Amino acid sequence: MNPSDRAAEQTALEIIESFYPEDTPFRRMLLKHSYQVCGKALELLDTPCARKLNADRETVVTGSLLHDVGIGKCHAPDILCEGTEPYIAHGIIGAEMLRHLAAETGRDLECYARICERHTGTGLTAADIRRQNLPLPERDFLPETVEEKLICLADKFFSKSGDMEEKSPDRICRSMQKFGPDTLARWHELCRLFGVD
Repeated sequence: MNPSDRAAEQTALEIIESFYPEDTPFRRMLLKHSYQVCGKALELLDTPCARKLNADRETVVTGSLLHDVGIGKCHAPDILCEGTEPYIAHGIIGAEMLRHLAAETGRDLECYARICERHTGTGLTAADIRRQNLPLPERDFLPETVEEKLICLADKFFSKSGDMEEKSPDRICRSMQKFGPDTLARWHELCRLFGVD
């Protein structure tokens, strides 16, 4: 991050702290993953392909740090999440949290709410949700803006479990295959858009 990114970073950290004020192993894991995704998004943002797309850097920084804000409400003890909701719902939960905060404070957080709800996998369609019987509203949650697509892509390079080291594109591609040809096609499209080999 460069010095001009610090205000965007501070905005995200203040929001995260409003939801998770205590310094816990969970919050440290959330921040580590979020900074990894932010770093990857900024790395991708600096490629010739991405420069042509004119992504808003401030949105990328804040959005990538907030994309997983909903995980604390989910039940995933292997990654320190001690909530009650299904993990697959963390994106829409994060979006709801940000929209509620926006209503309380008068802040415009809609672009970050959309990033939350559209970053799962390579995005989810209503057909995916119906076919897999997922506990989500049956509608499309596909990344649409450049920033949404960039953060969705960057997120795939890091897991919140295990060694949390960066994954190779080939490894990610293999994991996308198990979700079917549409998911895999969206992965390849994201890679083409941002020049990932």
